[in-house]
Amino acid sequence: MAEPAFHLVLVSPEIGGNAGNVGRLCLNVGARLHLVHPLGFQTDEKAVRRAGLDYWKHVDVVEHESLQALDVWLNGGQGPPGAGIAGAVYPLSSHGSPVYTQIRFAPGDVVVFGCESVGLPPEWVAQRGGWRIPMVGPTRSLNLSNAAAVVGYEVLRQLNPELFAGGGP
Repeated sequence: MAEPAFHLVLVSPEIGGNAGNVGRLCLNVGARLHLVHPLGFQTDEKAVRRAGLDYWKHVDVVEHESLQALDVWLNGGQGPPGAGIAGAVYPLSSHGSPVYTQIRFAPGDVVVFGCESVGLPPEWVAQRGGWRIPMVGPTRSLNLSNAAAVVGYEVLRQLNPELFAGGGP
């Protein structure tokens, strides 16, 4: 498979529908989806078919057995966080400080989201610096697939500005 424009990681997602939505998003923005176990759903062919995810076979998806296994991939097996990949690592967290629109995305970057109920481990975010999506409402966070779509399309806009040129209805 060709190298993706960027990587979108879901750490221990609990709701299959969210992962399905993010898989469709990845198809539309040129990203590789990474699912980090444990998952709250099955990804075998029968489960995918039953869920009606007819596009899933086209999703560029990699599964990691644990957050530690993801770290091995991010580190290329050694070195400091992010040393083994082509791009930077951007954890998204409701506890992050800078806003995601301040990021200057580059090809190969990795955007990481935590599970629906608890997000990413605070110590994991602290090692890498967390980013946030601003909100004015009283809820603690956005829906996982909505958050991924917000940031995913910002990455696409920055990496492929010609897709957004020209305006129109």
